[in-house]
Amino acid sequence: MENFRFTRVEFAGSLGDLGTLIPLAVGLIVIDGLSSSIVLLMVGIFYVSAGIYFKIPMPVQPLKVVSAIAIAMGPKIVTPEVLAASSLLFGVILIVISITGIIDFLGRFFTKPIIRGIQLGLGLILVSKALVLITIPQLFIVPGMILPRFIHGIPLSQNLIFGIVGFFLVLILINSKRYPAALVIIIVGAVMGLFIGGTRGMPFSLGPTEIRLFFPNKANFMTAFFLLVLPQIPLTIGNAIISTGDTAKSLFGVEKAKKVTYKALGMSMGIVNIIVGAFGGMPMCHGTGGMAAHYRFGARTAGSNIIIGTIFVVLALLFGKVSVSLLTSIPASVLGVLLLFAGLELALLVRDLKNINDYFISLLIAGIAVATTNMSYAFIAGISVKYIIDTMKIRL
Repeated sequence: MENFRFTRVEFAGSLGDLGTLIPLAVGLIVIDGLSSSIVLLMVGIFYVSAGIYFKIPMPVQPLKVVSAIAIAMGPKIVTPEVLAASSLLFGVILIVISITGIIDFLGRFFTKPIIRGIQLGLGLILVSKALVLITIPQLFIVPGMILPRFIHGIPLSQNLIFGIVGFFLVLILINSKRYPAALVIIIVGAVMGLFIGGTRGMPFSLGPTEIRLFFPNKANFMTAFFLLVLPQIPLTIGNAIISTGDTAKSLFGVEKAKKVTYKALGMSMGIVNIIVGAFGGMPMCHGTGGMAAHYRFGARTAGSNIIIGTIFVVLALLFGKVSVSLLTSIPASVLGVLLLFAGLELALLVRDLKNINDYFISLLIAGIAVATTNMSYAFIAGISVKYIIDTMKIRL
């Protein structure tokens, strides 16, 4: 079937977004106490169901703001019950704004220069995070590890050497169908990680970790709403819905991406997050950066979703107890290289803007996003400046 190809190129493309997914998922499992089997199982199911419905490579990512706050605050404040409450609340909000058409109304504020600015800013943020993963001295992402925002005085390390070699390997193979870049670098990185000792001391035990239902209380919902959900909403609307819909049509064409509407994206994330909340999984979304990552490394059909989704389901049910160790045996710089090329792919979407005014707005949004890592501030600034420029007919 044209919408579902299962080739090694699609396999390679399915791995393209691991640089975003793995660090946050591991953090939520190790630091905040989520069940690794539930996290991986829900990721797998979401990947498969999104592929079947949208019929194009559709990314699955952690809610970045929620995950970052949860990891930073730790389990004393953000318990698994609070994370479950955040998923449930987030799911209900997304379903409401999708069914009522509010999301389509909000979409009118996201003109092309605004969307391109968000994409450019997020692309550059991904590049900066990729460079941190490549340049940190540690070879593996270990439990409890907090990544710095920048590295000063970059040390020559085994991880950096792997990253430099990996970058040129991907660059050389970026258009190869015989030796897909993402597949090659993941295999090489995993083999090297195992050889160096990435799973040393890991207890080997088959089977899933605990799976149970969650029933958050009123206090859990209050904490989740004010601490996690409110800061996440603007980024999700701008990145996971509006920008993802635009990116899908830019990369795959309007006809092939016809199911990728704002309403469908909102409903997809809403339904899944309610299920995730019931089982205490990782709050999830789609994302324009993830779509660019899958596309950059060869994913062209929803077969890539089925492939990566199946892998996560198997990891969850068969290797749930050792899955975190298996995933963290991939060197940090390998994940960084994947993230680097994904960020560049996303940033380059800005090239279809037509005039200086549009570039000015997009670059302003991107600059604020990179400086603050807060897409909400960048969006508000961009909307405000664009309104003034349009109202006063300013020509730059």
